[in-house]
Amino acid sequence: MDRSFFRGFLVLMLSVTALAIGPGCTQDLLEQGLAAQKAKKHEQAVELLSRFVTQSPGQPQAWLALAQSLTALGRQEEALGDLERALAANPQNIALMMAKGKVLGNMERRREAVATFSEVLALEPSNVEALKERAENLINEAELDKAMADLSKARSLAPSDPWVYHKLGMTEFCLNHYEKAVEHFTTAIRLAPETPLFYFSRGEIYLRHLNNKDKAVADFEKGCSLGHPLCCHELEMLKSNDQNAADQGKK
Repeated sequence: MDRSFFRGFLVLMLSVTALAIGPGCTQDLLEQGLAAQKAKKHEQAVELLSRFVTQSPGQPQAWLALAQSLTALGRQEEALGDLERALAANPQNIALMMAKGKVLGNMERRREAVATFSEVLALEPSNVEALKERAENLINEAELDKAMADLSKARSLAPSDPWVYHKLGMTEFCLNHYEKAVEHFTTAIRLAPETPLFYFSRGEIYLRHLNNKDKAVADFEKGCSLGHPLCCHELEMLKSNDQNAADQGKK
């Protein structure tokens, strides 16, 4: 057999084999990376998913999981950089834009977060999650009227979303409207009674602004039973204060 023919045939077969095996190996990286991310093995997930997105940058799911693992490891800047690269490969992908906005918010780059969620809402004006996230960043920027406008629209779109009411309560609290804040927190509790943060938020207002210790204690007890550490801490502080007052009364 002619050697040049043999070499050409060998190269052809190797190329065919690479084409057959390559995508499968790449898919394995994705599946293993997603499994690691789900299992909270974030270092492993970052290593696997970084390799995958290098080969297949057009897969938003992989970029999102990679950013989540980087964020869990406290590597926010890297997560943001990867999301920027992901959006370069997948422009105007809503899930990637939302993830970018959340990372910016976590980094307290609030104005950039607001701008990112505004881009999402320009594409999807009825995106409730974007409205809630933009409102939260606006609250932190003390732009309470704008936050209230976003949350009012979110409530009209999703009247059974408990987090809309919790954020409305936080906005009213920042406006010193304590009774209204309690009303919204109460609605959030009615819609999601197993969410401990809601009890902590309402309990704090009862205790520190409405002078209703009994209701505050009831909320802290419920929140503590659901595993919220700040509720448990508040209960301990109240018990300690009561004990100190009792000791003082005996003197």
